[in-house]
Amino acid sequence: YVAQVTTPDQAEAVKAYLDSIKHKTERERMIDKKVSGVFTGSYAVNPLTGKNIPVYVSDYVLAGYGTGAIMAVPAHDSRDYAFARHFDLPIIPLIEGCDVSEQSFDAKSGRMINSASDELNLNGMEVKDAIAATKKFIEEKGIGRVKVNYRLRDAIFSRQRYWGEPFPVYYKDGIPTLMDESKLPLLLPEVDKYLPTETGEPPLGRAKNWVTEDGHPIELNTMPGFAGSSAYYLRYMDPHNDEALVSKEADEYWRNVDLYIGGTEHATGHLIYSRFWNKFLYDLGYVCESEPFRKLINQGMIQGRSNFVYRIQGTNTFVSHGLKGQYDVTPIHVDVNIVSNDILDIDAFRAWRPEYSDAEFVLEDGKYVCGWAVEKMSKSMFNVVNPDDIVARYGADTLRLYEMFLGPLEQSKPWDTNGIDGVNRFLKKLWGLFYKGGSLLVDDSQPSAEALKSLHKLIKKVTGDIETFSYNTSIAAFMICVNELTSLKCHSRAVLSDLLVILAPFAPHITEELWHSALGNDTTICDAKWPEWDEKHLVESTVNYAVSFNGKARFNIQVAADTPKDEVERLALSNEGAAKWIDGKTIRKVIVVPNKIVNIVVS
Repeated sequence: YVAQVTTPDQAEAVKAYLDSIKHKTERERMIDKKVSGVFTGSYAVNPLTGKNIPVYVSDYVLAGYGTGAIMAVPAHDSRDYAFARHFDLPIIPLIEGCDVSEQSFDAKSGRMINSASDELNLNGMEVKDAIAATKKFIEEKGIGRVKVNYRLRDAIFSRQRYWGEPFPVYYKDGIPTLMDESKLPLLLPEVDKYLPTETGEPPLGRAKNWVTEDGHPIELNTMPGFAGSSAYYLRYMDPHNDEALVSKEADEYWRNVDLYIGGTEHATGHLIYSRFWNKFLYDLGYVCESEPFRKLINQGMIQGRSNFVYRIQGTNTFVSHGLKGQYDVTPIHVDVNIVSNDILDIDAFRAWRPEYSDAEFVLEDGKYVCGWAVEKMSKSMFNVVNPDDIVARYGADTLRLYEMFLGPLEQSKPWDTNGIDGVNRFLKKLWGLFYKGGSLLVDDSQPSAEALKSLHKLIKKVTGDIETFSYNTSIAAFMICVNELTSLKCHSRAVLSDLLVILAPFAPHITEELWHSALGNDTTICDAKWPEWDEKHLVESTVNYAVSFNGKARFNIQVAADTPKDEVERLALSNEGAAKWIDGKTIRKVIVVPNKIVNIVVS
């Protein structure tokens, strides 16, 4: 269609634009916020007004959306609006005089605004009613028809790799034929390596005797990861059943999955195919629930901290970050494992890849400083942190705690290896409550009121946080509690035992070790009863008041929690810190906010 609508006088401009954007991927076009396009020279007729409107080519219109050609609605669509403003195109709303920069509905009320004409008045309607009215209007006018588009990202089912369910298909005289059910399950054969063959066949081409009993070759491709995982949750309900995927009794007992936690990338792979498979089995009567999962949580992506070197165009010379503005350079991702605090290990860089073995460098202050950015962690950006290295250096519990401590579960979080040290120090301080050197410190003493308050405050906080998946704030609470118990020199078995139990889901290895070695238990900590908090230990016996003069805090006083307001006032005024602010002045008013502040007005 582009060729058909492009006029001769615009042909050169359109060709130049298409050449400039043809290498951009669909994803790049989706996330690119820059407005670009070119006029074709042709016009289309607006079916509502009968007026001519210009036809443009732009890369923000995706080929997979409808026909790939759209009628822009700049009065009510943000990207169409940005495009129209960029090219100074007229923006005409359906109602005269409305502010076209506004949205077409009010988010607070959920009702339509600024989106009507005399013939089609949508103002004040609920959005769903406005949609229905618009559909009716368009169909009655004969200028269009209603059509629902479903966006489905098809995935290739056949993969040329080893790990995956093999297809129960063999080739008889070149014709693919299904294996008899009695030959199932078809298991993966052993291979010498999980690589393609020298002739380009998939890894299963390395298997010996990968043929049927009568010598017919078996399919060499395997199914993708989402094939088996689309129904694995059903198999967990009844794993030893040789007659069916899941028995009716087991399915009705377990029903569907209570909670699914996975990344957003699962939406177009595992999740959507799980729904297909589940609904298919539901229609056949094999499962009792039409939906596979009751609740979905998408955990945020852990982003990497990428580093860059800057190569002078046409050379093998690299310029330090602070000097790159003086040259024509190309930024290149570099392996973060050969960079320390943004300083490049030049020798390691030369050894990193053969093409850089003779690299030259323009340094600043004798060092090569790399650029950096927070991006998706991926091999192509050389910013992947190997968890094995973290575990080898700090232990698995430190890695677990640090990942949870990065931020809220559902938000993306940048990885910064420097922050791991703080979590590791916390675990060492925890160990210090139980041991000093090789000596055991745990005793059977009665815990103090302060220690019990610290513990029960922690139990209440973590119990609530787990229910809301707020793991990062739980770990902050653990750190506060351990610091408080350390200051109190608390080594009471009663307190430390409950502390370990609630920490166990977060740091299972160290808690299991201390549960046995320090506390002398002979059963796993996983079987321990979850402790309950007691409100009596959380009651404050004293209250801290900030004492202010004319609205500015000057000092604090601590009083018993049940102290009357007039006594709090007396204590504040008689405190030695008040003398300098009262001297030579008249007290006009004293305001006591219970359990918070005393404000003294003087003049």
